[in-house]
Amino acid sequence: MTPVVGVLASIGLLLVVGLLGGVVGFLAARQRRSQTRDGATGRPTVADLVQRVALSSHSGVVLLDSSGDVVLHNPRAVELGLVRDSRPDERAWKAAEQVLAGGSVVRVDLSPLEHRNGRGPTAVRGEVRPLGDGFTVVDADDESDAVRLEATRRDFVANVSHELKTPVGAVALLAEAVLDAADDPHEVRRFGTKILNEATRLGALVTELIALSRLQGAERLPELATVDVDTVIADALGRCRLAAESSEITITVDQPSGLQVNGDATLLVSALSNLVDNAVSYSSAGSPVSVSRRLVDGVVEIAVTDRGLGIAPEHQERVFERFFRVDQARSRATGGTGLGLAIVKHVAANHGGDVRLWSRPGTGSTFTLRLPAHSDGPQTGFRGRDGARRGDGGGTSVNSRARELGGVP
Repeated sequence: MTPVVGVLASIGLLLVVGLLGGVVGFLAARQRRSQTRDGATGRPTVADLVQRVALSSHSGVVLLDSSGDVVLHNPRAVELGLVRDSRPDERAWKAAEQVLAGGSVVRVDLSPLEHRNGRGPTAVRGEVRPLGDGFTVVDADDESDAVRLEATRRDFVANVSHELKTPVGAVALLAEAVLDAADDPHEVRRFGTKILNEATRLGALVTELIALSRLQGAERLPELATVDVDTVIADALGRCRLAAESSEITITVDQPSGLQVNGDATLLVSALSNLVDNAVSYSSAGSPVSVSRRLVDGVVEIAVTDRGLGIAPEHQERVFERFFRVDQARSRATGGTGLGLAIVKHVAANHGGDVRLWSRPGTGSTFTLRLPAHSDGPQTGFRGRDGARRGDGGGTSVNSRARELGGVP
């Protein structure tokens, strides 16, 4: 190679090296500018987005290293008790150790160990997954509602089975008694009457179960129409009059009001008759029961007040549950199905209203069915002697009548 050719080759090599260096520098500068620009404009990186996903998750998420230290956790993890004072729940860490040893997912119960007086989650279920390189992630959810629903379902099935088994078993035994006493007309009549009573009880239970199923969405509810409240009260009292007379209980009613609501008359009569029947069943002979109505801020209130046994505070939240009975012996003596107040609750809810309870043991109870008033119905009222606003009919208001009976302080 001649000196001239060598010089040209060296110059060419330098040019290639310089060109490559320039390209690398340009790419590096572009990457730096891109990173700077992303930071300046707030554009997140993938790591930022992953962290945001974890922090905003409705599940509790905790990232642990091989030593059991919390690398990352979201606020939900603190709410569920997975992390306290920057330390993981001991059960979660033990599950993480199993994951590190075996490499497979481990499910763990992380429910709170202490009672929180009804506040916060009661059932927390989670799983621990391996992430590799000694890291694990704890992912947990609040399953309190699902656990309560499953418990309610089990109780409902058990209660239905028991309630159906009792009259069916009684009918079978009574039928055997009738066969054994076939030659004695008096005994046949006596046992036949008992069979009829048990069959009636069984039919009432099945009817109310069907009604409750419809109200809870198994079937489409009928179209709502304009319903006269006075007619609903009159029909409900007609259903309960015989039971009240048998118990020597007088039912007093305020004057017609002309109030109207949007609803299904059959369902509303069923709900109100359940309230009245409940008041009669839990009242002593000769004690009064009152039914009154009024309009308050666009809501029609129909109150049923008794001076019966009253309901203890710890039971007042549960009286609307299916088959719940404060006094089991009295309920069976009166033939109640335990579904009446549950039906009232669902009827009110399906009409856009609610049912409220005031009660004091030894004083009595007031159940108030509250329904939105029909927009074209009467919206005015007058004031009685105590200054309380009444419905247009001029009847005694819910609260004043309850005070008269001792049902409201």
